[in-house]
Amino acid sequence: MVTAGTKHGGAAASPSPLHVVVFPWLAFGHMIPFLELSKRLARRGHAVTFVSTPRNAARMGAVPPELSARLRVAALELPGVEGLPRGAESTADVPPEQVGLLKKAFDGLAAPFADLVANGDATAGFSRKPDFIVHDFAQNWIWPVAEEHEIPCAVFVIFPAAILAFLGSREGNEAHPRSTAEDYMVPPPWIDFPSTIAHRRHEARAIAPLFRPNDSGVSDMDRFWDMQRPCCRLIVLRSCPEAEPRLFPLLTKLYARPVVPSGLLLPDELVGSDDDAPGGDRSFSDVVRWLDEQPRGSVIYVALGSEAPVTADHVRELALGLELSSARFLWALRRPVGHSGELLPDGFDRRVAGRGVVRTGWVPQVRVLAHAAVGAFLTHCGWGSTVESIFRFGLPLVMLPFVADQGLIARAMAARGVGVEVPRNEDDGSFRGDDVAAAVRRVMAEEEGVELARNARELQKVVGDRVRQERYADELVEYLQRYK
Repeated sequence: MVTAGTKHGGAAASPSPLHVVVFPWLAFGHMIPFLELSKRLARRGHAVTFVSTPRNAARMGAVPPELSARLRVAALELPGVEGLPRGAESTADVPPEQVGLLKKAFDGLAAPFADLVANGDATAGFSRKPDFIVHDFAQNWIWPVAEEHEIPCAVFVIFPAAILAFLGSREGNEAHPRSTAEDYMVPPPWIDFPSTIAHRRHEARAIAPLFRPNDSGVSDMDRFWDMQRPCCRLIVLRSCPEAEPRLFPLLTKLYARPVVPSGLLLPDELVGSDDDAPGGDRSFSDVVRWLDEQPRGSVIYVALGSEAPVTADHVRELALGLELSSARFLWALRRPVGHSGELLPDGFDRRVAGRGVVRTGWVPQVRVLAHAAVGAFLTHCGWGSTVESIFRFGLPLVMLPFVADQGLIARAMAARGVGVEVPRNEDDGSFRGDDVAAAVRRVMAEEEGVELARNARELQKVVGDRVRQERYADELVEYLQRYK
C-alpha cells in the first residue's frame, strides 16, 4: 500500500487540476491500459492529452462524451522507415522481426513531440504546459524534452511487477551480470525471498535479446534504464500489492524512486458497446446466441492476444488439443502475420461442429469472459488478459505463455492455484495437442478444475475489489500532485 494519505470522491482528491500528457508505446497491449489510466485521471477532473499516431488514435475508438472536455487526443505522424510496411503504426501491423524497425520509426517522433510540448496543440486541448508526462518504456528520447521544459515524468509500466523485479536495475545487472540461459532460469540475487520469478529454458533464450540493440540501434533495457534521471519522479505499475505481494517495496529500493500502483485498471462495467472496440465487428450477435445456448460454465474461451508470436504450427497443435479435449470452446483465432494458407486441420470444423466456434477478427473479450456460459480461459497469460479473467471475473486458466512476462505470470498463477500450464519443450518451446487436451480437461472436466475455479473466485474477491482499485487511482493522483 502506498504511504500517501487517501481521499475519495474523484476530483476532490486533488488540490488543483493537473494537465497530464500520456504517451504509450505503439502496441495495443500498451495503448489500451494507457487509455484506461487516462480515463481515470479525466474522471477525477484532470486534463489529459493522450498522444499516439493517427491510425492508432482512430482504432482506439471515441472518447466517452462525458470525458471529451478533459481527455483529448494528439496524433503525431509516424515517419517512414525503410523496410517498415506502409501504414504500419502498431506491433499488430508487423511480424515480430520488424518490431525493431517500428521502434526506429517511433524514435522519429522525438522532434514532433518536442514541438507539441513547446507550442501546444489547440485541437487537442493542449492549452497550457503539462504538469506531468506519463510515458512508456520506449521513449528514452523524452528526457531532454522534459528537462528543457522542467516537466517531471513518470514511467507507466503495463507489465506486472514480477517482470520489473526479474529484469532489475542497471546497477543490479552490472553487479550480478547474466550471460547464459541458466542465469535467467533462477530468480535474480536481488530477490531475497522465495519466489517463482524464473524462466523456462526457451523463455530464457528469448529474454536475452532485450539486453541487446535491435534494429532501432538501442536495446529495450537501455531504453528503460535511461529513466534514471532526476526528472523521472515515479514508476507506475499496472498492478497492486494484493495481486503481487512483497514486490512493491523491493522495486522501490531496486530502482531508487517510488514504485506505485495504478491499480489493475479493471474494465468498466459491461455495456452493449464492446463491439465498437478497436477493429470492431458488429456481427458478433450470432456467437452470443450460441453462447446463450450453452450450459453455465461449460465453455472455455481461447485467445492468445493480438501480438503473441503464434505460428501456423502452434495453431494446428492448439486445434488438435481442442478437438481431443471434447470441451465446448469459443476460439478467437488470429491469423499469424504473413501466413495466407490454410491454418486449421482438414475437417476440423466438421468434427467440432456444435461444440466449438472459431471466430476470426475482433472478439469483444470482456463481454465473452462475462458470459455465464464461459467457465475458463485458455490464454497466453498477457497481463491484460490475466487481469480481466482472474481479477475481474474469477475464471481459472489454461496457460500457454509465449514471451517476456507471460511465463512469469503463468508460474505465479499456478502457484496461487488458479491455473494449469500447458507443458512445452524446454529447448524450443513447442507444445503438443495431446498436452493441450490434457490441460483443458483438468480445468473443465476433472475434480481439479472445481478447486481451481473456487480459488479463482476467492482471488477475485480479494484483488478485484472495486473500491480498493479506485483508491489506488486516487493515491496515484496524490503522488502526481506531490512530485510535480
